[in-house]
Amino acid sequence: MKKLAVVGDPDFTIGFMLAGISDIYEVASDDEIVKAVEDVLSRDDVGIVIIKQEYLRKLPPALRREIDERVEPTFVSVGGTGGVEELREKIRKAIGVDLWK
Repeated sequence: MKKLAVVGDPDFTIGFMLAGISDIYEVASDDEIVKAVEDVLSRDDVGIVIIKQEYLRKLPPALRREIDERVEPTFVSVGGTGGVEELREKIRKAIGVDLWK
């Protein structure tokens, strides 16, 4: 079974910790964000990554492109705009079916 990982600052990750998610990457700088994302991408046991949307935007273009082109792990950004449509596209990419049709 694949795990859920979370990347964000302590205020963002605390709720996930309280829900019992143990794969938490607390970050405080842009370098730590990049390192956390690279670490998650290197793991075979993570299926979904929840990341703060503003942190996803701070990633270098090459790393964002890699995230977009991968099927697994699927990155879901939280916060900001684009919610439902972005999630719909992520699900379509991950399973190959548009569940809204």
